[in-house]
Amino acid sequence: MRSRSNSGVRLDYYQRIVHRLILAHQEPVTGLFPASNVNSHAWIRDNVYCILAVWGLSMAYKKIADQDEDRAKCYELEQSCVKLMRGLLMAMMNQKDKVEKFKMTQSPYDSLHAKYSSKNGLPVVGDNEWGHLQIDAVSLYLLILAQMTASGLQIVFSLDEVSFIQNLVFYIESAYSIPDYGIWERGDKTNHGEPELNASSIGMAKAALEAMNELDLFGARGGPASVIHVLADEAHKCQAVLQSMLPRESNSKELDSGLLCVIGFPAFAVDDAQLIHNTKDAILSRLQGKYGCKRFLRDGYRTPKEDPSRLYYERWELRMFENIECEWPLFYCYLILFHAFQSDKRSVEEYASRLEKIMVRSEDGILLVPESYAVPQDLVGFEYQKPGSQAREVVGRCPFLWGQSLFILGRLLQEGFLAVGELDPLNRRLGAQKKPDVVVQVVIIAEDNEIRDKLAEHDLHVQTIAEVAPIEVQPARVLSHLYTYLGRNRKLGLSGRKSRDVGILSTSKLYSLKDRIFAFTPQFADLSRFYIASDNELMIDILKGEINFLKSAWDLLGRPLVTLVLKRIHLDQDKIPLAMIQTMRKLKSGYINGTRVMLGSLKDFLNTSAITDLSFLGSTEDGYPDRLHPDVQTYLDEHLLRSFSNRSTMNLRGGQLRPRTLRRRMSCKGAIKKTRSINVDSDNLGMEGPSPLTERRLSSIVPPPWLQANKQSHVSVFATTPEEGPANSPLHLGNELSVRENIYPVDPHHSRSAIDRRSEFVRQQEMPKILIQRHRAETNFADTEVEELIAMLRETENLEEQGDILQYLVDTQGLDFNTGMLEEGRVVTVRDLLKGLYEKACQQKLWGLVRHTAGMLGKRVEDLAKAVTDLLVRQKQVTVGMPPNNEHTITAPLPEVELRQLIHDAYGDDESTAMLTQELMVYLAMFIRTEPQLFHEMLRLRVGLIIQVMAKELSRTLNCDGEAASEHLLNLSPFEMKNLLYHILSGKEFAVSSVARGNLSIVSCKSSRVSKKSQIGLGDPEGEDALIATIDDRQGQWLRRRRLDGALNRVPRDFYSRVWTVLEKCQGLAIEGRVLQQSLTQEMTPGELKFALEVETALNQIPQPEYRQLVVEALMVLTLVTEHNMVPTLGGIIYVEHLVHKANQLFLEDQRKVQGDATLCCAKIKDGKEQQQAASGMLLCGGAAYICQHLYDSAPSGSYGTMTYMSRAVALVLDCVPKHGEMECAIS
Repeated sequence: MRSRSNSGVRLDYYQRIVHRLILAHQEPVTGLFPASNVNSHAWIRDNVYCILAVWGLSMAYKKIADQDEDRAKCYELEQSCVKLMRGLLMAMMNQKDKVEKFKMTQSPYDSLHAKYSSKNGLPVVGDNEWGHLQIDAVSLYLLILAQMTASGLQIVFSLDEVSFIQNLVFYIESAYSIPDYGIWERGDKTNHGEPELNASSIGMAKAALEAMNELDLFGARGGPASVIHVLADEAHKCQAVLQSMLPRESNSKELDSGLLCVIGFPAFAVDDAQLIHNTKDAILSRLQGKYGCKRFLRDGYRTPKEDPSRLYYERWELRMFENIECEWPLFYCYLILFHAFQSDKRSVEEYASRLEKIMVRSEDGILLVPESYAVPQDLVGFEYQKPGSQAREVVGRCPFLWGQSLFILGRLLQEGFLAVGELDPLNRRLGAQKKPDVVVQVVIIAEDNEIRDKLAEHDLHVQTIAEVAPIEVQPARVLSHLYTYLGRNRKLGLSGRKSRDVGILSTSKLYSLKDRIFAFTPQFADLSRFYIASDNELMIDILKGEINFLKSAWDLLGRPLVTLVLKRIHLDQDKIPLAMIQTMRKLKSGYINGTRVMLGSLKDFLNTSAITDLSFLGSTEDGYPDRLHPDVQTYLDEHLLRSFSNRSTMNLRGGQLRPRTLRRRMSCKGAIKKTRSINVDSDNLGMEGPSPLTERRLSSIVPPPWLQANKQSHVSVFATTPEEGPANSPLHLGNELSVRENIYPVDPHHSRSAIDRRSEFVRQQEMPKILIQRHRAETNFADTEVEELIAMLRETENLEEQGDILQYLVDTQGLDFNTGMLEEGRVVTVRDLLKGLYEKACQQKLWGLVRHTAGMLGKRVEDLAKAVTDLLVRQKQVTVGMPPNNEHTITAPLPEVELRQLIHDAYGDDESTAMLTQELMVYLAMFIRTEPQLFHEMLRLRVGLIIQVMAKELSRTLNCDGEAASEHLLNLSPFEMKNLLYHILSGKEFAVSSVARGNLSIVSCKSSRVSKKSQIGLGDPEGEDALIATIDDRQGQWLRRRRLDGALNRVPRDFYSRVWTVLEKCQGLAIEGRVLQQSLTQEMTPGELKFALEVETALNQIPQPEYRQLVVEALMVLTLVTEHNMVPTLGGIIYVEHLVHKANQLFLEDQRKVQGDATLCCAKIKDGKEQQQAASGMLLCGGAAYICQHLYDSAPSGSYGTMTYMSRAVALVLDCVPKHGEMECAIS
């Protein structure tokens, strides 16, 4: 026998170790590893990590196989890997019904189990007796399955197993929105069994999805049927959420060493080198100790202070675990691998030597990795005093096979037996390297020859749908339907993909099906979806956004291809809209918004695009893999005829106007407006700005008819007050909008008190209920009325009037009322008429009417649930409804129907605002995907408050009253609405320019000075109002900024963790009646999201945004007091508002001394009249919460700045600050 080479001898040594420590424990029947000699349970995660050393060693042998026995050893090791992976596969396949159920319910009780019996692979604990939902474990299994298959192992044997694996892909697909129990099986760190979104699970799922994509599970021997398909968009969503979370692990764990497996081996899930670096540094600086790393802060597991008799912790006891958490050598093994993959030899050696010092030697000299090190019971006191000073002892299993396996892998890499590429045959480690720029290919196709010729006039040459044959162009919904056939398997009872969503990454590929090629138009261009799709400018804006998104997110072979079809519906009065022509010219130029694009025809791009084979549509189960599934065949045949045809809409045209209906038409006027609830002027929200109080409708003096004493039965409910009569509202019979401004006459001499205004607001709220009762009583009268109304409906051309009449009919008769008209022999209900009106309003771009009718028809934004999920998974909570009374907070993803119900309950009968809320949520989700920086330091998005601020800003720039402003707001086109929202989020100044047909356009102002137009007062101001009308427009700048920041809940950087330090030094902070107790610091760490949400909830009790901002400033001053250690403790409960009001008093005293602006309002010497006004809840200057408007409008810094007054107030109000003697002033 030839002598062994040195390397062979060394490998034989490792083979003995692997055999004794790992393979000796493998169960011969199932191939699984039990947790220990006394515990036969086999965890998926631990089992997969255990086998990695065996896989690594088999590849090392494969390279040096110089003798037959080496080849035999290599094969033996490989088959151990296959045995284990198949053992886990069988255990999971026994629970195939759970996989099917989980796709629908995503409930923790329907999840695959986290551990099985190592003896027979059957479940060992009940569905609800363990935190089974651990997406990272299933993901890790799929990831390693992919890597092993790519390295040449054959693990999957049959097509049924392929279907099952495909369904496991669906199982982890939505990891970004499914809270689970995570890598430590705990969920929330108090271990009360509440699952949470964990970054480590999302990262592992993202890695698994990318690794599985287009992977042939039969390796080199497979065909199209054994390939796994993944929708690239799902992996990308996981990536986006992961990036927004890191270095945070979850709501309760602000950091976790488990993230090391996501940023390095095995997942390599992060593409951003800087983020990898930041996450690793955060873990090393806060969790690393002498004996390894802590799992997370305040982890009580196996510490001497833990009560082993119960599973959960009390919230107050978490503080006891601080600084004595167990340290795990396992993480040194991860760090060695992390640095080995970065080829950083120095760090590898450093961690290897650290690890050796803490390993345990067995009797025969083998180095063992212990599970963890704890502080001994009797040394806990010393460790508290000086963290890291005491010697620790081993607790838990030794050897800990998960760690031991990774240690052996590290050794094989260090000694050169393995190259890093062999442990990562799919090259995931290269993800963070810089990629070349993506070129986005764009194809524009005309619906028919007429549109093609129209484009040719503008020198844009395109093909029609007919001319691109044999390539077929279909809408995205066809692709989403085809994908439901993926992974179907009758034998296993698996139903295929459930989600209906196909994103831009999926529609930017070409698809081949037998000899046909399909191109799909993107989902956003699907007109059947929602009214925002009929706003061309918005669609163009979304297109630019998607092209930009492709530039950063595309990582497939080939170039992305965006196919757009220009249809009849897009034409504006038979012309192609200018915005579209301009965009196409830009595309032709080769660059759009900094992204390289190529405009061309489909056949030019065939060779450069990504093409996916839809072979899974064959009837494989029936034995005809090359024939299409019969259902697919019929679906495609039907669809090819139908997909791009249009429907006709109903027509309500009639004879001439009869004078008799004229009176009646006036009586329905304003029916829609009566439902509005956006409240800009009402004082109880403290949203009263410096606008004069004279701009209200006179109608409020005349009591509404249904409150009058003598109720005659013929007074219509909607009878109008005199000034709304025919004189002021010309009836336009064309399609133009009637001039709206005339509806608001202004009487300059009439100013009303707040109480009057409030009562009118209440009346508007109650109106619809009164309405319905009255009409039930007088049915005989109602019948004739309905006939007249329907006759009127036929005659009027004005859509606004049709809307008012239909609103009235819905209120009185209901949506399903039979109008007695017939259309093609079918009965026409009010709902059908509304649908017709909705479609016409969409065509004519009357957006206020579109939003209202959409609300009445109960339409919902298609992507509403997705939009809300997009916001929630990026750790932003959403509230809907108007504060302070009907605000509902959404903290977890909800199904579409429940969401819509919640929103509509929050706004009562105001359909327009409910629709607007849905629309704004979609825009917020678009922004958070494309410009996450807009949302920094914001935890809750309060949509109701944002709507109020949008109306407030419009009333400021247009200088009109609240009612006109909310009317303008509801009539903004979706594109302008998104634009206005953007300006409000980014805090940029804007002006409003008016465009034809009463539409407004939002324009950015480069300078902060808006046009002088906004200073014109209304009427002739007298007395105090004169002061307000002639304000210089720099005034109001700080007030506006505070109002915006308050409404958007924006706080300074590190605000919440700094409030935590204040809370540590006092007994509590009281804000608007809510007390934040000091005990919160016992339960939560400073950077924890749960703590931030507690503070946020207290601040959200404050209805007025600008007042909230001053409270935030007061808290910041308190943090400065604690950070500079001016005093050892701040004493009892601090009432934060006292500080603000004290600061206000000091401010007014100063104002009196220097005769400042405030002497005209709050700093005035009080006389009887003022006393009375203050009692009615109104300050003269309209400042919220009894704080002078001028204080809100002061800059924070400077000798008259708000911070100065806050600091003085803190010194006066807190007893702990010494009143006499010298003290160093650190607050600058």
